Amino acid sequence: MTLFFKFDFNAICQIVLEQILNDNNIKYKSVGFGEIEVLEKLSKEKQDQLQNALANYQIDIVENQKSILVQKIKDTIIDMVFNEDVVVNVKSSVYLAETLEHSYGYLSNLFSEVTYTSIENFIILQKIEFAKQLIIKQEFSLTEIAFRLNYSSVAHLSTQFKNTTGITPSAFQRIIAKRRALNQQNKTD
Repeated sequence: MTLFFKFDFNAICQIVLEQILNDNNIKYKSVGFGEIEVLEKLSKEKQDQLQNALANYQIDIVENQKSILVQKIKDTIIDMVFNEDVVVNVKSSVYLAETLEHSYGYLSNLFSEVTYTSIENFIILQKIEFAKQLIIKQEFSLTEIAFRLNYSSVAHLSTQFKNTTGITPSAFQRIIAKRRALNQQNKTD
């Protein structure tokens, strides 16, 4: 049996962080996604204990300023793509520069230096991942998905989807439909 899940990555991370901080009796204030203000001085032992607890969930404490800003860029892009409450009517470069209060050139160079990929490529990967989730949900047509993700056309979405995944969105839809049919058939057998 195959189960499909819908989840909010940001909410899951926030819940995990809060649970670990509470379990370790650390007083904190949530500043924003991926950013926690610790309201007490942590001993080296308590910092190590916290890092070990976070490591179980593949979460690291970022201490390097460049890495912190790169993480903020990633978080902003993920929020821009996945959060339906965020409507971006400007180019992503303008949105990132205004949101993070740095020039886009600086953000772009820093991102490439630290991640060895471009901001544009990261945005495309996030958009295609979200498109796949929307296709799986079957709530939207490809036209609606293209519009939601700020593509100029379904053809543009299809080109990037195929370049990223190796198949077209229509082929992906057919695969999902076949899997659902097989699952339904297995349930009745």
